[in-house]
Parts: sequence; C-alpha cells; structure tokens
Amino acid sequence: MEANGLGPQGFPELKNDTFLRAAWGEDTDYTPVWCMRQAGRYLPEFRETRAAQDFFSTCRSPEACCELTLQPLRRFPLDAAIIFSDILVIPQALGMEVTMVPGKGPSFPEPLREEQDLERLRDPAAVVSELAYVFQAITLTRHRLAGRVPLIGFAGAPWTLMTYMIEGGSSSTMAQAKRWLYQRPKASHQLLRILTDALVPYLVGQVVAGAQALQLFESHAGHLGPLLFSKFALPYIRDVAKRVKARLQEAGLAPVPMIIFAKDGHFALEELAQAGYEVVGLDWTVAPQKARSVMEGEVEGV
Repeated sequence: MEANGLGPQGFPELKNDTFLRAAWGEDTDYTPVWCMRQAGRYLPEFRETRAAQDFFSTCRSPEACCELTLQPLRRFPLDAAIIFSDILVIPQALGMEVTMVPGKGPSFPEPLREEQDLERLRDPAAVVSELAYVFQAITLTRHRLAGRVPLIGFAGAPWTLMTYMIEGGSSSTMAQAKRWLYQRPKASHQLLRILTDALVPYLVGQVVAGAQALQLFESHAGHLGPLLFSKFALPYIRDVAKRVKARLQEAGLAPVPMIIFAKDGHFALEELAQAGYEVVGLDWTVAPQKARSVMEGEVEGV
C-alpha cells in the first residue's frame, strides 16, 4: 500500500479481497457472496432512482450507475459490487436502436432480418468511444467504493447479443435467431465475429477503467443444443477470453479473473471449464457437487 492509501492506479486500496482470492482459486476464510442482479426492484431506493429517467438514460449516466451499484452494499455485507449497466449497450454502440418497454423488456424497432442488414452496423472499433459512459461509471464507482469490495464489470456473450438483435427483443423460442444459424451460417458467423470484435476492447476498457473482475453472460445458451452451442457459441466465448487476456498483457495491465455464466448450459460444463475462464457460473438446474466433479482441476472456481 502506498503512503497515501491509494493503489498503483490511483484507486483506494482494496480492503476485502475475499471474492478475488476465491476467483483465483485461493483459500478463503469464508465463501464470498454477491448477486448477479444486485441492484434491482427489490430495493425501494432503486425503484425511486430509476423512476427519475428511462432505463438507457440511466445507463448513460455515470452518476446514476454509480449510485445504483452502491445501493445494495449499503444494506448488505456483500463481497463484491457489479457495475450497473446492460448487455444491450453493445448493439446500441453498433448503431442499433434499443428501447426498454415497461412490462415488456428490450425492444429493437429495426432488428436484423436479412444478411445485408449487417451492413448497417458500425465498425466494432467505434464501440470504445461510444461506450465511454460505462468506463466513466466504473472509474467513479471504484473511487466511491473506497476499497470496500472489488468491482465486477460484465458484457453479454456474442450468441446472446445476436439473439436480441435478430429477434427484436425477448423470445421464448429464439426461432428467428436459430433460423439464421441453419439458413445463414456464414452471415451468422460474420455477426458473431463483429460482436466478438466489439466485446474485446469493451471488456479491456472496463479493466482500464477500474473493473477488478469480468463476467461474460451467455444468457441464452439453453436455446442451443450441444452441437449448435459448440459451433456458434463456444468458439466465440473462448475467443473473448483469449483476446482479452492477451490485450491486457500487451497493455502491461495485471490480469483479472474472468467468469463465464452460460444459463441452462449444463450440457457444456466440461467445455466451458476449458474455455479460458477462471470461474464457471452455475444456474439453479446444476448441482454444484456434480459440476465440480466434471470440472475438477480445469477452473479455479465453480
């Protein structure tokens, strides 16, 4: 610790590193706890803050994101904070309009329908400048946390983002997106590469801004069987981890633990364990003991 109480990047020294040590596979005195939807409607103060402006305006306000990130920590002795944002800021940064409709969820007025629609997307290299507000929120929150707990950054995985961009919102079947996989495999891979190319600098930028761990959400893994998952999701999940770690090393930045969470991806636990992430998140359909036996020695944390 430096004499002024600041870490090497000018952030307050971390006082509780239990979550990070667990993520790196080190022994801890207790099991660290954090919640994926840590900031949410269960908090009256969250509802009050959110009522002031629409969802994505909130996401674009570093001050509001910081406040929403900190609210749960004022009530509960959690071991990590996760920045308030949304996975759909990536499609927005690529030039797609996304709105959050009350009672319905995200909506894309003009989803991707044909292969030529990919030409509407911005260059993935533009994402970093388009999402500067996320980086500002992370830096502000790191300082306001005052070293109490580590801060987690996150993004949606390519397949999950692809589903929203094609379906135009939430879907119980992902029929339109899966039709692309079968009927337009070349265009599907092109879109997944575009998203990967956008995600890598975005996640690296989060670390530069102050994120101390990263989570990739493959929320729609369960809509793919083992074959489609191994062809259209897993290669890009692996590529994100590999390229983010390489970029951090090239930039002279310390590595951060990476978490992969593939909802309903119980059929791919072994593959996920070998995808380059330190932690594999589990959903409620997987027995932790069984998952640990499948992934023993492959990841630091389950």
